[in-house]
Amino acid sequence: MKKTIIAFACALVAPLAFAQTSTTTTETTTSTHGTVTTYEPGKRIVVRTERESNPISYVLGKTAHYVNKAGRKIDEHLIRPGSRVIVYTSRGQMHAAKRVVLDED
Repeated sequence: MKKTIIAFACALVAPLAFAQTSTTTTETTTSTHGTVTTYEPGKRIVVRTERESNPISYVLGKTAHYVNKAGRKIDEHLIRPGSRVIVYTSRGQMHAAKRVVLDED
């Protein structure tokens, strides 16, 4: 009788022990709209917004994407001081630019 109870308990617990767990990750991004005050391609971009009194500096890594308003890839050298841009960052990496959108025609 004891062996039957133990076997039954193991049969109930086994699916839980070998169950696969799934994780869902969602990436939240934030954006900053403003005018470029300083730009060093591949290094950093400084953006002045209308809401903030101090400009915000972002690190530009090798994985940063540069696109126009239509979403098409552009050469990073088209961005200059005075250009209107939107800088996207991942939450948790507030000062590392993930994508820079040139907000001009």
